[in-house]
Amino acid sequence: MSPYIIPKVIAEIGCNHKGDMDIAKELILLAHQAKADYAKFQKRNPSELLTNTEYNTPHPVSYNSYGDTYGAHREFLEFDVEQHTELKAYCDGLGIGYACSVWDLTSADDIISLKPDFIKVPSACNNNLALLTKLRDAYSGQIHISLGMTTKAEELAIFKIFSTDDQSKRLVMYSCTSGYPVAFDDVCLLEINRIKKSYGSKTASTGFSGHHLGIAIDLAAYTLGAQWIERHFTKDRTWKGTDHAASLEPSGLSKLVRNLQATHAALRYKPSEILEIEKPQREKLKEHN
Repeated sequence: MSPYIIPKVIAEIGCNHKGDMDIAKELILLAHQAKADYAKFQKRNPSELLTNTEYNTPHPVSYNSYGDTYGAHREFLEFDVEQHTELKAYCDGLGIGYACSVWDLTSADDIISLKPDFIKVPSACNNNLALLTKLRDAYSGQIHISLGMTTKAEELAIFKIFSTDDQSKRLVMYSCTSGYPVAFDDVCLLEINRIKKSYGSKTASTGFSGHHLGIAIDLAAYTLGAQWIERHFTKDRTWKGTDHAASLEPSGLSKLVRNLQATHAALRYKPSEILEIEKPQREKLKEHN
């Protein structure tokens, strides 16, 4: 038996649905067919999250924008809590987990009401202490936190919020580099070792959120001890939007799940000096004294 826990794979749909419920459901179905464990979305309240200037400024890459301003772009891509309820029910019907990242207090309240297995805090919001406290006090499931663009002092501040009454046992802290896409030498996989050493015994587990190209790096992340593997997921990497280029398509996600399962099966010691599969080869090929 492998001493490693079977990895959990999260298909991060995020906003790759382009604001279309039919596309969102199709992506859930495709993630399920690829044997991912969770389909994950994002929830934001743009008017709460953005300043007036940020809201009314044009998107920095006009080609990817779904509105005349960045705020209008974000509003276009948002689903309300009733739509998220419908997406969760669709996930439940298929047998794939539903999860969501929350970016603000209003979104946290909305997703808490759905009682998913876990709620994610993205790297961009992990220093929002009010948001972290809300999740600690008003939600009973696991809290997953990405540590992209985060200092060690900020990491420790995050942990301290959950350090009493065994609250940290609900935390999963993710190694992450915030870029789209990320070059291999910026992935910095050994951060997984550092996070495990610093927090592993005090938290639920460790994760890896990758924005790189391909799927080789994820296998190394799992071997280093990341039990949760999160990858952005889309139907077509050429679609309009910021995250598609750093996402996996269905064939890539399916291969990732297959390869992680094979890696899990292989990560074991020999249970006996000579395995059953080796015995006929030993008789045929090996010299005996």
